[in-house]
Amino acid sequence: MEVVYFFLFLVVSTMSVSASPDYLTALRSSILFFEGQRSGFLPVNQRAAWRSHSGLKDGFDQGVNLVGGYYDAGDNVKFGLPMAFTITMLSWSVLEYGHYMRMAGEYGHALQAIKWGTDYFIKAHPQPNILWGEVGDGGSDHYCWQRPEDMTTSRRAYHISESNPGSDLAGETAAAMAAASIVFRHSRPSYSKLLVAHAEQLFQFADTHRGRYDSSMKVARMYYASESGYNDELLWAAFWLYEATADERYINYAVDNAQNLGGTGWAMTEFSWDVKYAGLQVLATKILLQGRGSNAEVLKQYQSKAEFFMCACLQKNQDKNIGRTSGGLIYKRAWNNMQYVTSASFLMTVYSDYLSKSHQHLQCPTGQVGGNELLNMAKSQVCDA
Repeated sequence: MEVVYFFLFLVVSTMSVSASPDYLTALRSSILFFEGQRSGFLPVNQRAAWRSHSGLKDGFDQGVNLVGGYYDAGDNVKFGLPMAFTITMLSWSVLEYGHYMRMAGEYGHALQAIKWGTDYFIKAHPQPNILWGEVGDGGSDHYCWQRPEDMTTSRRAYHISESNPGSDLAGETAAAMAAASIVFRHSRPSYSKLLVAHAEQLFQFADTHRGRYDSSMKVARMYYASESGYNDELLWAAFWLYEATADERYINYAVDNAQNLGGTGWAMTEFSWDVKYAGLQVLATKILLQGRGSNAEVLKQYQSKAEFFMCACLQKNQDKNIGRTSGGLIYKRAWNNMQYVTSASFLMTVYSDYLSKSHQHLQCPTGQVGGNELLNMAKSQVCDA
């Protein structure tokens, strides 16, 4: 699941720039992918006609209704951490490029994809300090490959709590619900407020009861281990809550904890479901360039780390660049490398827009870079037109 949704973002962002290759078809197919991944009772307007209802008793053995959400990939497990990151990024793409989605007639489908996820997160968060983070077991599920409509494998559910915390999982889910609340602010104001309420509770839970979710839910460790820890998710959630509420408490949290949580310390060459630093550094830069938030000096420190990432993507960071293949493709890891390619491409695209709108340039160790160069690099990673 973590590969295709990133492709959606870049497709949308470049639609207005080029008619070839066929970004419109790619956009429509990318959004349709999410309908194929749906779990639960499918709606009458379901376009992926080969799918039917599934997972209709998820959570029942544990006394909670966890019907809905998304299956992770070709398997039938619902992993909370990558699912939440998916919804955060879908929401960010709609917030930045929703006007292009409207032009393509896909805006409504994109909102449905987001809401399918947030409806599930509401169910998965029945109490302020309880969050259900997984349904199914990767071991038995992968051993017995079945259609979700026919699955006979375990549907055991796993959760985090005060005594078994998961700040990374709770923080990412808070970020997802906060980002989605902005998407629905005008079309569904009551629903938007509900999402904010859940996001704020989850952030408080994540910050007060700290710990890695894969220490509490060891079953997830083999598939989505939280290698980077939870500090990045705490800052990521704080920035998204500031965007959603304009409450100075959240930007102050990001400023006050910038150093000790690594926001202004880590210079990254990766942005993924596990490592959020580059993304939150880009968000901080957006706030700075728009003249919002407090303590511009600290936000500038965030910006310097965002620029490190951009320059590394462009191979203009001297000896600290992101690897590339002989054909020019960003190369981070052998396993599922395209997720890193497309996530980097999305950040380059939005950063290019932020620079253009503020009439600024990117300053790399090897020289100054304009927004168009960043955008062209992002496009080259999807299709070398």
